[in-house]
Amino acid sequence: MSRFWRGTRTYGRRLHPVGLAFALVLFTWSISPSLLPRAWYLQGVATGISVAAGYGAGCLAAWVIRSCGVQPSWSPRTRRIGWWVLGVAAVILVPVFLVLGGVWQNYVRDLVGIERTHQANVLLVFLIALVVWFVLLEAGRGIRVGTRKLAALARRLIPRPAANVAGLAVAVLLAVLLVNGALYNGLVAFANWSFSGADTATAAGVEQPTVPERSGSPASAQAWDTLGQEGRTFVGRGPGAADITAVTGRPAKEPIRVYAGRESADSVPSVANLVVAELDRTKAWERKVLAVNTTTGRGWVNQSVASSLEYIEAGDTAIASMQYSFLPSPLAFIADRESPQIAGRALFNAVFTRWIDLPVETRPRLVVFGESLGSYGGQNAFAGFQDMAARVDGGLWVGTPNFTPQWQEVTAARDAGSPEILPVVGDGASVRFASEPEDLDLGTPWKPRRIVYWQHASDPIVWWSPSLLFNEPDWLQEPRGRDVDPNMTWMPFVTFWQVTLDMVFSADVPDGHGHSYGPEATGMWARILQPEGWSDADTARVQAALTGDGGAP
Repeated sequence: MSRFWRGTRTYGRRLHPVGLAFALVLFTWSISPSLLPRAWYLQGVATGISVAAGYGAGCLAAWVIRSCGVQPSWSPRTRRIGWWVLGVAAVILVPVFLVLGGVWQNYVRDLVGIERTHQANVLLVFLIALVVWFVLLEAGRGIRVGTRKLAALARRLIPRPAANVAGLAVAVLLAVLLVNGALYNGLVAFANWSFSGADTATAAGVEQPTVPERSGSPASAQAWDTLGQEGRTFVGRGPGAADITAVTGRPAKEPIRVYAGRESADSVPSVANLVVAELDRTKAWERKVLAVNTTTGRGWVNQSVASSLEYIEAGDTAIASMQYSFLPSPLAFIADRESPQIAGRALFNAVFTRWIDLPVETRPRLVVFGESLGSYGGQNAFAGFQDMAARVDGGLWVGTPNFTPQWQEVTAARDAGSPEILPVVGDGASVRFASEPEDLDLGTPWKPRRIVYWQHASDPIVWWSPSLLFNEPDWLQEPRGRDVDPNMTWMPFVTFWQVTLDMVFSADVPDGHGHSYGPEATGMWARILQPEGWSDADTARVQAALTGDGGAP
């Protein structure tokens, strides 16, 4: 035990007091509330990262001051007092903010309707934070040692100043190659290949359709086994004509759902052409509404959004979608943002090219929708929101990632005084934003071609951005959304990591919060398409059916 304490004291002497002071400040900040409640282990990771960032910032500040020629000479007594003050501050602030953090987390849980957690978890938060900080600290020291060795090697060949710069440049270059070079591209390709083997399963309760209006049926050219797991789920679920009639009381047609899997062709554009062939086979061009959907990652389609459209249009619909990747959505979100754009543009252009040649008086209304990466990729088919409103009859973009260019454009163009979480653009003439359907009722004229951005104030997918590291966003300068803690504030470094970790379980919250978008899609589509004779009571019945309370799938 004595060796342990001696080792601890020795290690402690290697820590910089200024770095520790900064680390303590960021520790207290990291406990503050964020968009969603965090599991104790995620809170520990967020706190550990924040402490490491604070320590690094403090050490950097001290190095800059020394580099400017300022060399404070503190007496041993002053140093001891400084260490005691820092220690006492830590002993007081760490437990106080851990307890406050538990209180804040439970308040956020109340806002989104999740069960509270036990306060004792704060001890686990502290332990995990220490481990994460230690690992990051030692990793940083390892990089520093490696850089110095590179510089020492270079000094044998070139002058010392140039050698120091060269060592740093080589370290940076290696990091860039690791993250964004040939190695990166190879890893993405390898990951796609690896996950393709896991795409053969079929979700529980999903069976091959027998009706010809579905891809994967015996009448379809797209074999059931080629659709991928998410594709099989898409065509194997959803309401049939009898289900729609049972819920709405209206005569209904059998909805058309066409789909093609990534393994069915050599390229994404070729997969899109197979989808169009399925539209031809099912006579989708004769339906009242034709919807083009861009999926997420492995081909997932939000069943609530798709089924809502089918219910309110009495099944007189056709939905076209396809798989473009084998990567799970979280991995695709980080590693592959090109494929969704290629797929969104390829599928829409393939459908639009055929649709635009149809007689105007008989062709179906053309709408688009997508969620998360699907929203990001689907919007790539358009030059901007004005182009979108000119080419389609309606659109529903759900939980759009912050890095989506079209979303950025329309958000930046919002009317003065409207908040970033619910912008108003051009008095809502064409494009409107909503957290819930009632937000679309602005009381101003809305043109027939209607585009809706559906986003929750507590959805980290919508609000995450690298700029959170150093810049306070508008949505944290304005009044918070209905399900966001009003005490949430922006802090450099800290907020970025908080929102980053919020994304991990952003869909594991009740519908209406975070990245969980469900039956409220019915109210969105009803306002976009304005079906004749549709009422709020109809919307309520469909929502009940979609939540399992109405007796329909």
